[in-house]
Amino acid sequence: MKDITSQYIQADATAAPITTRSGFVAIVGKPNVGKSTLLNALMGVKIAPTGPRPQTTRKGVRGIASTDETQLVFVDTPGLHRPKDALGKYMNGEVQNALSDVDAIVWVVDLRHPPADEDSLVARSIRDLRAPLTLVGNKLDVAKYPEEALRLYTALLEGRAGETSSVMLSAQNDTAKVAALREGLAAGLPENPFFFPRGAASDQSREQWAAEILREEAMKKLRDELPYAVATRVTDWQERPDGLQRIEAEIIVDRTAHKGMVIGAGGKQLGAIGAAARKQLEVFLNTKVFLGVQVIVIPGWREDVEALRELGYE
Repeated sequence: MKDITSQYIQADATAAPITTRSGFVAIVGKPNVGKSTLLNALMGVKIAPTGPRPQTTRKGVRGIASTDETQLVFVDTPGLHRPKDALGKYMNGEVQNALSDVDAIVWVVDLRHPPADEDSLVARSIRDLRAPLTLVGNKLDVAKYPEEALRLYTALLEGRAGETSSVMLSAQNDTAKVAALREGLAAGLPENPFFFPRGAASDQSREQWAAEILREEAMKKLRDELPYAVATRVTDWQERPDGLQRIEAEIIVDRTAHKGMVIGAGGKQLGAIGAAARKQLEVFLNTKVFLGVQVIVIPGWREDVEALRELGYE
C-alpha cells in the first residue's frame, strides 16, 4: 500500500526540514453504517459516494487530509459482507487490502442496533491487528440505547492486543466530535514524509470521481435489486474554452431487461438520474456541466472477471 513515492517539502534549501507525520487510516465496518459519510465529514469535502442503500461504496477510496505537519490518508472501504458474486469478492478483497498495512483503524458501527453477524465478521478481521483502533459508534443522534450498543460492540474486541479506544457521534451532525477524532488520529501518526503532494484531496481521477457520483444517483433512484446490477464509467471529458465541462458517461447493466428499467418511460428515469448527477458535479466543479449518459448491457458483468477489470474493479 505504501509504495507511493514520498517526499519532503521545505521552505528553501537552507531551512531545517519540517518534522512531518503521515500515515494510512483504514475506515471499516459492515455495509450501511456511515463509513463514507464519516470520511466526507473528516475531509470536509465529498470524496466518497453516500446513499441509503448498503454497498454504495465498492472501491477503496482514499481521502487525503494534510496540514503543514501532518497528512492523514483515509481509506474508505466497502462494507464487509458475505459475498454472492465476483463483485462481492472483489469488494471484500478491497477491505483486506486496506487493512494489510495501515497505521490506524477506524471501525464504524451503527448505534441504533446491536451487533449482527457481519459486525462479528468485521471484528474477527481486525481483532489480531496491532494497529491502534478507534471504535466509532455512529448515528448517536437517532440511537435509543447507544451506551448499551457500544458495550456490545466493544465486547467483540475482547482480548485485542493493540491499543483500542472508542467514541460515539453522528458523522452527519457532530462537527466538533468529528474534528476531535481527526486531530486524535493525526496526533498518533508516525514520523514519515508525506505520501501525497500537499493540496491533494483524493487519489481518484476526475473521471473515476464523476462516475461514482453518477452511480450514487442511480442507486438512489432505482428500485429493488437493480441498483446492485449497475456500474458506471466516464468515457470522455472535454473542457470547452467557455469553461463548460462536457462529460460523456455510461451506465452499465447486466441484463437487457434492465436497460429499459434504467431508461424509464419516455427516458424519464435516465433523465432524472443524469440531472441529479449533473447538479452535484456543477456544485463541486463550480462551473456548468453537460452530462451525456447512455445505458449499455454487459451480460453477467458482476461474475465476469475480465468485465470487472474493464470497469475498474481490479
